[in-house]
Amino acid sequence: MKQPLILDGGMGRELARSGAPFRQPEWSALALIEAPEAVQAVHASYIAAGAGVITTNSYALVPFHIGEERFAREAKVLADRAGRMARAVVAATGAGHVRVAGSLPPLFGSYRPDLFRSDDAARLLAPLVDGLSGHVDLWLAETLSATAEARVVADMLAGDGRPLWLSFTLEDADDDAADLAQLRSGERVEDAVALALECGARALLFNCSQPEVMEAAVIRAVAERDRAGGKLLIGVYANAFPREPEAAPANETISPIRDDLDPQRYLLWVRNWLRAGAGIVGGCCGIGPEHIAAIAADCA
Repeated sequence: MKQPLILDGGMGRELARSGAPFRQPEWSALALIEAPEAVQAVHASYIAAGAGVITTNSYALVPFHIGEERFAREAKVLADRAGRMARAVVAATGAGHVRVAGSLPPLFGSYRPDLFRSDDAARLLAPLVDGLSGHVDLWLAETLSATAEARVVADMLAGDGRPLWLSFTLEDADDDAADLAQLRSGERVEDAVALALECGARALLFNCSQPEVMEAAVIRAVAERDRAGGKLLIGVYANAFPREPEAAPANETISPIRDDLDPQRYLLWVRNWLRAGAGIVGGCCGIGPEHIAAIAADCA
């Protein structure tokens, strides 16, 4: 098995665990604004753990989290700060092999394809792209709930030249339905693969969903990629949110973290994804440096 590319883990929950300023609605943007040194420390911890890619702390730089007025006034400046800090940590740690991924978030709220407005999406995306552009090695549009969200990103970055990774969040399911992986919009995994190939994306990933739904998504994505004869890396970085049918929406509360996903048990899931054909693995909310270290040691 080819050695996978290892991503970092979640930023927001790691900031909270470290004692950095953290709350809703600002989420991880609060530390970027008030305690940037804490953001740098989290980046450094993931590099030390063995991550080959760190992701800019730009996920919460959208009006839902920081407000319309602050977004209009500071979005580009804050995105630039997020990119500069990630790049500075790579330089300071001497980790020249580590790449910086520019996080492009869902623009109208996580897990909410129903709120997506195509006529306003480009306006919100533009300052993030402008602010990050001078600092990143690749683009990571993440926690996408629908192919329409991905298409806006791909259109804006057409001709940029840097790799584009598209990462979709999946509908969480109970054990009986875990093999029925689909996007939160209800679209099929195969629809996401088709869009990624059409847009020339370098990688298709699944993130910010529970580990239980990921393997089926990888299997289906690999099969559709191969059927289409395309070249597309497949990746996974799951979250550690609880498996509750009536869990609160991602944008409204700070969810608890599962106690059954310690590094060794998370690693068991990662091994399944790798056997299914994933070539990129890491973690999302609640998956920390100790999880990434376990993955890196296992893949060494």
